[in-house]
Amino acid sequence: MTEEITLVIHGVESSEEIPGIAQIKGHAHIHCAPDLETLQCYLPSAEALLGWNFRATELRQAWPLADRLRWIQWGGAGVDAVLFPELVASDVLLTNARGVFDRAMAEYTLALILAFGKELPETCAAQREHRWSYRWTELAAGRSVLVVGVGSIGREIARVLKRMDFVVSGVGRSARDFDPDFGQVHAVGDLDRCLGETDYVVLVTPLTPQTRGFFGAPQFSAMKSSARFINLGRGELVDETALLEALKDNSIAGAGLDVFCTEPLPAESPFWDLDNVIVSPHMSGDFQGHKEAMAEIFLENFERFRNGRELLNLIDKSLGFART
Repeated sequence: MTEEITLVIHGVESSEEIPGIAQIKGHAHIHCAPDLETLQCYLPSAEALLGWNFRATELRQAWPLADRLRWIQWGGAGVDAVLFPELVASDVLLTNARGVFDRAMAEYTLALILAFGKELPETCAAQREHRWSYRWTELAAGRSVLVVGVGSIGREIARVLKRMDFVVSGVGRSARDFDPDFGQVHAVGDLDRCLGETDYVVLVTPLTPQTRGFFGAPQFSAMKSSARFINLGRGELVDETALLEALKDNSIAGAGLDVFCTEPLPAESPFWDLDNVIVSPHMSGDFQGHKEAMAEIFLENFERFRNGRELLNLIDKSLGFART
């Protein structure tokens, strides 16, 4: 392909916000669409779209104008914001930033688990109160972790935790033994049974119509009262009312929550005030340099698209994620 490709970058005021974008300026006619109005203006001519802000939802509203669109590169690992029926049914290729956030999210998972096991929130609270609160804490080695979601993020979590001598298993669409990262992967149908046997539950499965709200009261009831729940996936995976009840009545010991159904988390949310909860603002995957890593994947895929080659991280739109 020798002609310039018309590219729309959604979610930025200037293309200079994309590291390395100068590499393709001789091969692309670039428009920036920071909002719905500009997206509707430029989308009719777009052959490719870079969704730099993975939280943006305007594309569905503008979709009827996407007559020439052939490829979307989405700026996050999760593509739930663009898996609307019209896009799923179309021939438009969808790729994501799979792999960029794996290590950061694995480290964040480890940090949360160690914070709970070493009682760091309690120590910080005692420090603020000038209170010398001596106690014994847990050893990490030998603690069991169930990772729900066995894609690239879940696999990196497993690798990092196993180096710390955690006992890690996974939950995926189908069961298998001798998995290179998890050892054992349980089928999702066995989730409730597995929940009663683990110290930490880590949720990193993609948000799809099948997984929306799938973790609710029955699952929290199945967990051990000493277990902690960590959600780094999407808030909508969880019945938040059931989670609140489980935390308030100590059906589970605690939760580390980086994602919520409503973001930013409203100031009046009861999650803020629970002593057994660590709240963070959807930051587990972001790290110093993550934008450069996102841009590298886009630039590589742009060259592949321009030359008619297979794209990296191609999403199976019927499943809602890239096949491993």
